[in-house]
Amino acid sequence: MTLHAGIRMMGISPTTAADIRLVAIDLDGTLLDDRKQVSARALESVAGLPARGIKVVIASARPPRSVRPIYAQLKLNTLQINYNGALIWDQPNLRNIFHRPLPGPVVRQIIDHARRMFPRVLVSCELLDRWFTDGVDPNHTTETGRLFSPDVTAPIEQFRDVSMTKVLLLGPTAMMKELELSLGMALENDISIVRTDGDLIQIMDRRVGKAPALEMVARHYGIQAHQILAIGDAPNDLGMLKMAGIAVAMDNAHEAVKKIAHWVAPSNNDHGVHAALVHYGLCE
Repeated sequence: MTLHAGIRMMGISPTTAADIRLVAIDLDGTLLDDRKQVSARALESVAGLPARGIKVVIASARPPRSVRPIYAQLKLNTLQINYNGALIWDQPNLRNIFHRPLPGPVVRQIIDHARRMFPRVLVSCELLDRWFTDGVDPNHTTETGRLFSPDVTAPIEQFRDVSMTKVLLLGPTAMMKELELSLGMALENDISIVRTDGDLIQIMDRRVGKAPALEMVARHYGIQAHQILAIGDAPNDLGMLKMAGIAVAMDNAHEAVKKIAHWVAPSNNDHGVHAALVHYGLCE
């Protein structure tokens, strides 16, 4: 066991507040409360970080269009991490800095496998910031799906061979559980699967993750891993929390996330992000 790993297990960080130059924050279940809003307290504390010379980086499973209102609310000008790290997006210049899509043949394998098992499974694909699907169901959708309409609604044959940033499968929880296991076994060398909601599977290229994306963003800004404070709640946040100098879990976080955190903040409904920044001396 390394010294850093041992220190983390004791809940102590070798990084101090004075070292922090970048704060990476997940959105759903972390910065956003259960109403999908940023509390006034969290907004004030996060928006005040740039004045202290601290970069704020949103790291989310959402696409750029779904992050844009929050990004504007926080008055950010930094790069953002979308699709769990499959895309690094430069919002001020509306361009991608990094993009790692699923190859077209893999997209077809995923869709064909899922539809063979469950012909009624809902299939959506995201390419950069565009949504492709052959049908929607308001009973099974994402937060982005509640806010936006598909860019392309067409027979699946028209886009299942195209390289895609992310493939989403939606349906009843029991169906998703079976698909997660079956696809994970069939395509384990090609895909990474994220499942934070019972009725949703998110599938990206196997090399995708918030941690490698955050490493790239930090390198872009000349910031080292130990100078990062990361805040999250779900298993897809584990990588970036492990790489950060300070890892904060929300009180509503998955137990695996709490286990590796240096500190557990109040829940996303109790201004947890604000509390974390106060705890580490980054705001008052």
